[in-house]
Amino acid sequence: MRNRIPPGWAEHRFPGGAFCVPARFSGRADPGWFDARRPDAIPVGEGGRQAAWFVEGDHGPAVLRHYRRGGLRARLGGRESYLWLGEPRVRAWAEARVLDHLRRAGLRVPEPLGAIYWRGGPSSFFYRNAILVARVAGAQALAGRLDQADPAAVARAIAAMHAAGVWHADLNAYNILFDAGGQVWLIDFDRARLGVVSPEQAQKNRLRLRRSLVKVAGARGAQWWDALSRCLPS
Repeated sequence: MRNRIPPGWAEHRFPGGAFCVPARFSGRADPGWFDARRPDAIPVGEGGRQAAWFVEGDHGPAVLRHYRRGGLRARLGGRESYLWLGEPRVRAWAEARVLDHLRRAGLRVPEPLGAIYWRGGPSSFFYRNAILVARVAGAQALAGRLDQADPAAVARAIAAMHAAGVWHADLNAYNILFDAGGQVWLIDFDRARLGVVSPEQAQKNRLRLRRSLVKVAGARGAQWWDALSRCLPS
């Protein structure tokens, strides 16, 4: 995408990086919003890589997430560093654009409230980044409520995401939430892709979810996915 930030957002630079927020926060936001050491930060207990915190502030109830690598790169000490390829490729800013796109399309995804990156200097080859999104009230992950979850409702949410032109890079049992009213929400769009979603890409998302469900709940997870698959477009 050519746009660096979502429409209607404001960009602010500071020594060592930049952040962007919706225009309504432009006069109140600062880099401290994205600091995991802020006094109100409470670690999120499930899913992720111990890199998400519940926070409160002028932005309202929110989730702060720092981007962290897994696998070999993390073990070699580069857990939070990413190769600098320019602002449009900053992962937090890209995810904010995807969330904004999906919300405009009418999907239930968290509202993006801000994104930030930090660099060691203009000549640095690497950066760190974080995103701030609105918290889904009363949210519970699919992984914890298979017995109450409606496969048809989840199937509709996945189909709507694909119809809106978004491919999810990590659709799993922790990235599908149910709010207090039982409505389905999709979260964590890091590395998501915008564009026409092919049948093969859609199937890749579905099979990733199946593997996650089997890992979480074994045969029960496989049975639940079978019920979901019967509700998905062929």
